[in-house]
Amino acid sequence: MAVQGGVRETGAARRPPQPALTEEEEEQAPEVLLSVVVQHGQVGLCFYDSRDFTLHHMADTPDGHDLHLLARVIQEVSPHVIITSAKQERCMAQFMQRQGSNPDYRPEVVVYPSVDFGVEVSKQRLLSAHLPFLPASVSERGRASYLSSCLSFDSLLMLRSVGALLKCLDRRRVGVELEDCSVGVPILQFLTYTLKDVVYIDRDTYSVLQIFKSELHPSVYKLQSGEKEGLSLYGILNRCKCKFGSKMLRQWFLRPSRDLALLNRRQTVVRFFSSPRNSDTLRTLQGSLSNIRNVPTVYSAVCIRDTLRSLPQSIQLFQDISEGFSDDLYYIASLISRVVDFESSLSENRFTVKPNVDPAIDEKKRRMMGLSDFLTDVARRELEHLDARIPSCCVIYIPLIGFLLSVPRLPSMVEKEDFMIEGLDFMFLSEERLHYRSQRTKELDNLLGDLHCDIRDMETAVMTQLQSSVLERSACLYKVLDLTAELDCLMALSHASQEYGYTSPSLANHRRIVLAEARHPLLQVCSPVLVSNSFQSSNTQGRVKVITGPNSSGKSMYLKQVGLIVFMALIGSDVPAREAEIGLVDGIFTRMQSRESVSVGLSTFMIDLKQMAHALNHSTGESLVLIDEFGKGTNTVDGLSLLAASVSHWLKRVPAEVPHVLLATNFHSLLQLGLLPSSSLLSLLTLETTLDGEELVFLYQLKEGICCSSYAANIASLAGLPSSMVQRGLEVSELYRTGKTINRIDGPSSEDLASSCARVVDTFMSVDLEDSSVDLQIFMKEQLLPSGGGRL
Repeated sequence: MAVQGGVRETGAARRPPQPALTEEEEEQAPEVLLSVVVQHGQVGLCFYDSRDFTLHHMADTPDGHDLHLLARVIQEVSPHVIITSAKQERCMAQFMQRQGSNPDYRPEVVVYPSVDFGVEVSKQRLLSAHLPFLPASVSERGRASYLSSCLSFDSLLMLRSVGALLKCLDRRRVGVELEDCSVGVPILQFLTYTLKDVVYIDRDTYSVLQIFKSELHPSVYKLQSGEKEGLSLYGILNRCKCKFGSKMLRQWFLRPSRDLALLNRRQTVVRFFSSPRNSDTLRTLQGSLSNIRNVPTVYSAVCIRDTLRSLPQSIQLFQDISEGFSDDLYYIASLISRVVDFESSLSENRFTVKPNVDPAIDEKKRRMMGLSDFLTDVARRELEHLDARIPSCCVIYIPLIGFLLSVPRLPSMVEKEDFMIEGLDFMFLSEERLHYRSQRTKELDNLLGDLHCDIRDMETAVMTQLQSSVLERSACLYKVLDLTAELDCLMALSHASQEYGYTSPSLANHRRIVLAEARHPLLQVCSPVLVSNSFQSSNTQGRVKVITGPNSSGKSMYLKQVGLIVFMALIGSDVPAREAEIGLVDGIFTRMQSRESVSVGLSTFMIDLKQMAHALNHSTGESLVLIDEFGKGTNTVDGLSLLAASVSHWLKRVPAEVPHVLLATNFHSLLQLGLLPSSSLLSLLTLETTLDGEELVFLYQLKEGICCSSYAANIASLAGLPSSMVQRGLEVSELYRTGKTINRIDGPSSEDLASSCARVVDTFMSVDLEDSSVDLQIFMKEQLLPSGGGRL
């Protein structure tokens, strides 16, 4: 769907085959150039469409080793040119090779040095880009501020891809081939690109909804190794038993989907394992999954397959595992079992093979086993030819050095010259024992060789052959890992659903969201007492909800509750509600919390405005928008005006283009002054409170209506502010509300000042200025500054 007028793009359909172009038409044909960077399991990309001179960008997104997501982007966009770095990861190199071998679609590949993908280089190219819609008088700082509102500078891979794309555009002069060389390639609009059926959620939304929350690990031994997951949605739902499952679940969280078929597939499995009668099967499978740590543990995968074959094959995942776990698994399992000696490998901390795998290895190991008695006999013979003062000796074998004769150090052996013994070559002194090479040890080296190293080399060759045999069936193993990871994720979601009493939501491609007796999933874990609240937003009723209420009454929590429940449905999870009907949204936008602003060089209010602008420009009629206390960072009148204008913007749209909007505010004047247009799409809500004497009691129950007071004084008292300060605040608030003069309490009031001035004037008028005894300077000091103070 193309984007016009600032509406977010949700993906581009693959273009159908075009008729052959003439040579002249080919030169003028529009081009799509895509630039991509892949690093550490993340993909960042952007592309330029010369048909409408737009630059589309996609935030850094996780992708698997096969780069399936990147393949989908290329399928949808069908770029004519793909720009990539000369320094790239192996998975990207293999991906580009596969693209080049596709006879039906072979885009031109442009490779630039990695320096052209540098972050700072990209920023400078972006600042120098030809943006005709910006006035020429805009400063570099203003230009940078605008660009940071169009692109997320936090997505470093995407930003790096933009730099390389701009270089390619300038070199090829795409769209301006016939213009003067001083005319740059124009960019008329920056558009956010999202794959079809992938829900758009930015980093701020993930943060404020607490979908992920990293914390330093409390163990001093793990401070250097990274972080642990804190209280977050991912933290409470991740009951996965293997690392592959945890990794896949994180990818589901990072790529919530609106693909109804995919979500139904997940829901079917979650419902099956959430049923109490299937609890034993759930525990059995999770026990097997806990052994899926690496490829050799394929026996656990075989056990999983056999268990699932006894379950209903109408569930697609069960059928996929039953059929997908082929006989190759048995072959791999038996092969590994026949070859690898796991017990010996653990004790020796290296790869070792079982007996009867390689006769040559077995023969050398038998020699090693018989060396002890043989070397004792050799040592007895050597002792017969040594100096009578030497009481004993032994023959030892040291890997990489060979066989040596070892004798105790005598008291007379002080200097190195004393170590010399006729017929022996001195090697070294260790732990008061002298080590020599004799004629017999040299013969042993020639006869037996370096047995230890020979065995290790031969076992390494066997390991290489085993790896090759396993990798010949790697497709089967990857399929096993993917399907077991998916099973692990869905059983984890089922486990959480059972524990917390979730329900399966009804999903459909409509624009309604109905939640009955919904609960906040994180608050449910932390609080023993929880008040449930419902939510309803239909096509033509209540799509824009303005929620007022005292501070700490639960407004922000309610907004996050709705956002989290919708998000949970978009990953296929059950949700904390008695009933839920959720129309699939295409994006979740938030303006709820300002991030640290020093690194981006923007004020807190500017960041608030950027977040609000992003929601206004990119939300569609199928989006969810959560706004909390927008407008507080500036003058009250200006903040209120901006808030009213933003809400009115949505209410004046065609109903089909109005997103689900939840707005919490303490600007009661927004409603009291009638600043919003009358509309059936507008719903006014508040959270119930009651006064118990002078104490404010929060009921946290949502109802229709308007809150007329913020109860700031009551909440200030609850927070522990001194009663005198609270009382003075009440006085000032009442005077301001009624339009009366607010008098200072740390100095004279305006009435006192006026009375004092009148007395000074009367006294001055009574002075006889012709009296020579009157000193005017002394008189003025006495009247205006008595006792060193100040009357006026």
